[in-house]
Amino acid sequence: MGGLNGNSPRNSPKASPRKTFSPKNSPRASPRKTNTTLKLLLDSSNMQKFLDSETEELLSLISYCSFTYTFTDPQESPSQQDLKRLKLIQLLSIIKTLIKPLDEQVLSPLFKMLSFNLFRPLPPPIHSVVSILPDDDDLVSNPTPSWPHLQIVYDIFLRIVIRTSVESLRIYIDHSFLQNIITLFQSEDQRERESLKNVFHRIYSKLHFYRPFMRKAMHDVFLHYVFETDQRHPGIGELLEIWGTIINGFNVPLKEEHKLFLVRVLVPLHKPKRMQVYHRQLTYCVSQFVQKEPELGEVVIRGILKYWPVTNCQKEVLLIGELEELVDTVDPQLYKELALPLCTKITKCLNSWNSQVAERALYVWNNEQFWKMASQAMEEVFPVLVEGMEKNLQGHWSKSVRQLTENVKGMLEALAPFLYSKCLLQLEIQEAIERIEELRRKQVWEKIENAAK
Repeated sequence: MGGLNGNSPRNSPKASPRKTFSPKNSPRASPRKTNTTLKLLLDSSNMQKFLDSETEELLSLISYCSFTYTFTDPQESPSQQDLKRLKLIQLLSIIKTLIKPLDEQVLSPLFKMLSFNLFRPLPPPIHSVVSILPDDDDLVSNPTPSWPHLQIVYDIFLRIVIRTSVESLRIYIDHSFLQNIITLFQSEDQRERESLKNVFHRIYSKLHFYRPFMRKAMHDVFLHYVFETDQRHPGIGELLEIWGTIINGFNVPLKEEHKLFLVRVLVPLHKPKRMQVYHRQLTYCVSQFVQKEPELGEVVIRGILKYWPVTNCQKEVLLIGELEELVDTVDPQLYKELALPLCTKITKCLNSWNSQVAERALYVWNNEQFWKMASQAMEEVFPVLVEGMEKNLQGHWSKSVRQLTENVKGMLEALAPFLYSKCLLQLEIQEAIERIEELRRKQVWEKIENAAK
């Protein structure tokens, strides 16, 4: 019975074993968790020390690299120049491998270092004649002595633009900074201009709010080059390459400001005598516009005819090729309006005493689209063409030009035999009239001379 009254030793609270709250049983005192916490604290402390030391190393490198060398001063130490190059390489390596973005503590001196190295007085443009053949695109006409340093500085600059946030870049890249970059495109070193092109285009792609200013800055460079100076500008080609990618991204229909850029800037860029140097890039920009809106081809073609060279045969060859490409992309509804001015110019070219110009103009007639254009105004075009053909056949000094002319004449006769014969007869009559007029003038002068004796 005593076992049922709740006082048995087994059921009595007094008899139950008492639990002691020892450190061994306490979660806070667990050696495992304590060690983990301490380890985290130590790791965090070590990481902070590591980051601080990394920042100090960066700042030290930036400070050292802010000192510039001209590579032309005989008092400069070659060993110090080499040391700076190694420091720049080290700085680039650190920036490439950084985990977190650079903060203001580093960015501010870093952009100052970039400015010290990049924004420098450039030597005046050289005026010596350099080769302007297409194969010489990579010609370094006047290498920059400090390029061993500048090359790495540009790599650092590009890496910073790629890795840094838009908000941070906006603090250090302003209108003045961008204008200084534009000025550097006058560098004679093609390698530097190529690096500038990559950095400038990356900034244009990333900092949308600066795009209008950057376009206007390039626009002003082009206009100054065309209308206000006779000096060569080495960077026109690279600036046009940047514009080529910009135009490629334009939406259709094109904005009025973009059409004005085509008419007021790109078309006049056909005028300078050194156009051959950047003609490839210029042609690409123009073709992008015409492909997006084919009706723009008329204003481009008429503009090229307006700025046609008088004595520059190499330039004529390039422009003939550009006209041929434009005919392929221009709106066919404009063929009738363009046929006479285009065929007149091509005929003058095929009559050129420069065989390269004459042959290039004759090869145009192998283009099917050119034939289609000419056929839209045959009554107006054929008299001009027939006169040009007969002039070459009767008196051009080049045998190859005469042979090509014979081939084109055969195509014209096959296309419209009656019209060709009619134009040829009119030409013969006109020549006979001119001979009679010339004879009459001679007779008049003879009478005047006899009366004066």
